[in-house]
Amino acid sequence: SSRVLWTLAVTQFGWKKGTKVRFEREGDEGPGIIPADIVFIIDEKPHPRFQRDGNDLIHTASISLSQALTGCAVEVLTLDNRRLNIPVNDIVSPGYTKVVRGEGMPLSKTPDQKGDLIIKFDVVFPKRLTDEQKRAIRSTLGQ
Repeated sequence: SSRVLWTLAVTQFGWKKGTKVRFEREGDEGPGIIPADIVFIIDEKPHPRFQRDGNDLIHTASISLSQALTGCAVEVLTLDNRRLNIPVNDIVSPGYTKVVRGEGMPLSKTPDQKGDLIIKFDVVFPKRLTDEQKRAIRSTLGQ
């Protein structure tokens, strides 16, 4: 029996989990046997910086409480290794998200179009404050 080693390079960006890739009549063959189809089903590996939601990518950025109240810029390294510098000028309250249009996953049928990048925020609170800092916050924000 002869063996064929296949390397499947996925060059189609934006394929979703469960997408089937079929190679017709590429299965086992022999005398009097019609080769079967080979079918691969796309799965997704977890990514260290993003979660996928359809065509959108979700990124969680950690910012300080001071940045959440006064504004900041969030740097996001994209899947294609571009660095986006996203200004956040709103007050970041619980549940706040920032949407960057067209920076998500490429659409499989129209790869020149992309979903959105959705930035969620993890606001890091200080571990402790001095009495002076507490007075300054009360003075600025009120009771």
